[in-house]
Amino acid sequence: MKKKITLDTSKKVFPLILMVVGIGVMAALLITRLNLVNLVNLLYCCIMSAIIFLSLIIKKKVYAPMIFGYAAASIGMIVFHVIWGADAGFGAFISEKSAGWSSAANALFAGEGTLLTRLAGNLLLALPAAACLWGLFFIARKKCEKTALKKVSSFGLSILLMASSVFSVLFGNVRTKPVTDRLWDGHDDYLKNVDTAKSDSPNVLFILMDDMGYGDTSLNGAIYDTPNMDSIGENGLNFTNFYSGYSVCSPARFATLTGRYPYRGYADNVIYPTVQTTATFAQTRVYNSFEMGNNADGMLGDEITIAEVFQNAGYATGAFGKWHLGDYGEYLPTNQGFDYFYGSHHVNDMYAFYHVREENGEYEVVHGSEELRDENGKKDQSPLTEWIHGEITDWITDTVTNTDKPFFAYYATPWPHGPVFAGDDFDGTSGMGTYVDCLTEFDTYLGKLFNTLEELGELENTIIIFTSDNGPALEGSVGDLRGGKYLAYEGGQKVPLMIRWDNNGGLFEKGEVRTESATSTDFFPTLIEMCGITGNGGTASYLPSDRVIDGVSMMPVIKNDTPVHGEENPILHMKREDIKAIQYTVDSDSVKEMYPDYKYDILDEEYITFKYFDKIQNDNSAFWDKNRKNWLHILSDDYQENYNRTTVYPEISEKMNGILKTIQKDFSENRRGIVG
Repeated sequence: MKKKITLDTSKKVFPLILMVVGIGVMAALLITRLNLVNLVNLLYCCIMSAIIFLSLIIKKKVYAPMIFGYAAASIGMIVFHVIWGADAGFGAFISEKSAGWSSAANALFAGEGTLLTRLAGNLLLALPAAACLWGLFFIARKKCEKTALKKVSSFGLSILLMASSVFSVLFGNVRTKPVTDRLWDGHDDYLKNVDTAKSDSPNVLFILMDDMGYGDTSLNGAIYDTPNMDSIGENGLNFTNFYSGYSVCSPARFATLTGRYPYRGYADNVIYPTVQTTATFAQTRVYNSFEMGNNADGMLGDEITIAEVFQNAGYATGAFGKWHLGDYGEYLPTNQGFDYFYGSHHVNDMYAFYHVREENGEYEVVHGSEELRDENGKKDQSPLTEWIHGEITDWITDTVTNTDKPFFAYYATPWPHGPVFAGDDFDGTSGMGTYVDCLTEFDTYLGKLFNTLEELGELENTIIIFTSDNGPALEGSVGDLRGGKYLAYEGGQKVPLMIRWDNNGGLFEKGEVRTESATSTDFFPTLIEMCGITGNGGTASYLPSDRVIDGVSMMPVIKNDTPVHGEENPILHMKREDIKAIQYTVDSDSVKEMYPDYKYDILDEEYITFKYFDKIQNDNSAFWDKNRKNWLHILSDDYQENYNRTTVYPEISEKMNGILKTIQKDFSENRRGIVG
């Protein structure tokens, strides 16, 4: 006689253990409120649905404790998203075509919504799994003479339960509110006390390249010409020892805009899209939970950005190109100090990748992912430079012509990040491949932008800053440096920096070179000082007081090449949450006092820059299993990081190790860098 499908309500050990686990993950989620634990709940439901299916095949039973365990985990996720969700409840279905709808007009699909909209949305998302669970329980419990129908129904529902569980992993809600100390009060108090800038305040054009190496401009030794990039340094300053705040995209942008190391905002690694996608799992919107922690999905809205400072000082602020610091809510560029944004929220090798126009935290997709493909369906981003150039040119022209405001334009090109593309008029013209074609095109359009500024009469009174977010990845030049993107060696964070300001009041002469070190966290205090932004009715160099600003003003370097990063504020080289190296500059006399018998030529210089590695992976792939530990370099005479000087200067090495450990400890104990 064939066995019938039955409901087992007995107290068998294995089903009870699985039920307890379900209740446990539910409790853990509601206690910790972490999206990472939410993913554990999702995976638990996937595993449990598979076990329920197997129990039907092998035992012909539906175990009630398994149903209850699955239900407990599901209820936990619903409660979690209803109370602590960061969207209205239907955010799982937001795609590039629907993202950015007005939250007022489409309350169910965008914006934070209300408790009721989140309840409605999450209940509907959970409905398929709930129907399958109830159906399995009901059918297994019900006596039925039609055994075949009961089996087919049970197996069908169990298969649908597995499918809905997998669907939840791929498409379920994962947008939730950050669980961390929030700094909104200090954020709001600081910005409301920024004074209105003077009518003759300089404009700022901040040009940020993407994965462009130190040696990728002809001014720094490239074997091709970049005349318009070079013109910035030739008519201003060229810095030979400037460092990004991090060696990979998103964290470096965080450091540039906030003046703080990215660890303070959970922005330790690349930020991924949160919009609906079925692309490779590593590029779906669940990935940020692993990478960032504490439910952060981008640059937290309570960070104070330099754009917000300029905006509150009365500047017109616009961002163009690549954002890569979040794609919804508080993370959007126009919720972070920019009046207008045109470009992509994501990086060009991700899916989804699209271009938007954005104002007031709401955006419209103007070029979708499918539009950026050729006739064969392959990725084609060749129009990007022309599109972005058109937008920034129109915005600057409109601002200058129709307002009396100075402008802050953040021009974050997606190039030359791979995969690289060049427009039809430039593709194949350099004779050096698409990488150089791409940079040649960018350089040409940059010259056109400078011509526009000159025609508008704004070139002389515009501070033009040109730099890169980090070193190159697969292609590009670091010059003679060691390493590249995502490494703490010089090639990962040492990048070009050129500053032009024709109307600088004698601050510097054109064509000068600066050799002392600075880093991108320094832009925040430097630009505030350069532009004369004050607060509280005249306080100069007005900076936030409720949080640590890691950067220092570069003005001493700009004026006369005087070091600004000493023992008390070293430059950090980080990877995720670990400080891999620190560097700072000291007076050579202090070194001579410690080692009076040394006759090295380097000691005849006025300043010496040391860099210390606690532990760093070998950059020689043939010896990938080897690490460099307790390594000391003198960058002043060994910028290629070839020789370990710890045995020569053991006291300096030991001191730098102690400073590194102290900073690491402070970071761990005060993650957000709260003052007071």
